[in-house]
Amino acid sequence: MSSSEPADSLPIPPNSTIGLIAGNGEFPLLVLDEARRRGIEVVALAIEGETDSRIEDRGATVHWVGLGEVSRCIKLFKKAGVTRAIMAGQVKHKKIFRSLRPNPGLLRVLSRMKSRNTDAILGAVADVLGEEGIQLMDSTSLLRSWVATEGVLGKRKPSAGEKKDIAFGLRMAREIARLDVGQTVVVRGGAVVAVEAMEGTDETIRRAGGIVSGGLTVAKVARPSQEMRFDVPVVGPRTIEVMADVGCVVLALQAERTLLLERETLLERANDSKIVVIGAV
Repeated sequence: MSSSEPADSLPIPPNSTIGLIAGNGEFPLLVLDEARRRGIEVVALAIEGETDSRIEDRGATVHWVGLGEVSRCIKLFKKAGVTRAIMAGQVKHKKIFRSLRPNPGLLRVLSRMKSRNTDAILGAVADVLGEEGIQLMDSTSLLRSWVATEGVLGKRKPSAGEKKDIAFGLRMAREIARLDVGQTVVVRGGAVVAVEAMEGTDETIRRAGGIVSGGLTVAKVARPSQEMRFDVPVVGPRTIEVMADVGCVVLALQAERTLLLERETLLERANDSKIVVIGAV
């Protein structure tokens, strides 16, 4: 592979080995399931206090590492012959800044950071891994069929009023994403009800439900400079459950930039709750 060719531009053949840096949630587990289905071997680095313990049951080689143990991660990947890896699942923002363990690899990461935010840390980690011959792939490389496409994804189509809130909500979400505040807003009737910060999508929706009763539209987008190698926008069935609990009627997502975890289950639950799910460019 040439140095200018992205690691995710080539298919991952069966019987090959890739690395996985696993954060919290279902995302890394689904990556492992898909890799096993395709006959791809995985060496997984599970983050202590973050990664779901069920990762041990997915047929991968699993090493538990402390947050920020970059040097050890590199050694483990190199020993296994890993040259390409996927980073899947989030790490709680507050833990990134409170639980880092000093080591030479981490010092390399910190030395090249221009700002102290999550993307800056992950981007620096990706650079250091690349220098060691381990290229990070697009985190959706094995799950492209679960990425939101343009148009109505479920059974119910939006009403005229809902279409207005979809357009408004996506416009507001893109603005807060541009400012790197969050990626999700909840709106109703052309007014912003709640804006996401560090608490995450589901908590933002719950907060909106405590302010306004029913008729809410949730809009979620990627940042303009979104790195698809890490922190890709994700929604799953749990988000639909939270939306149904507080009376949301629409979930509007940025097409081609948002991952629908357990896509079929998510859409089934949305259909059962009569929630519009729509992808927009």
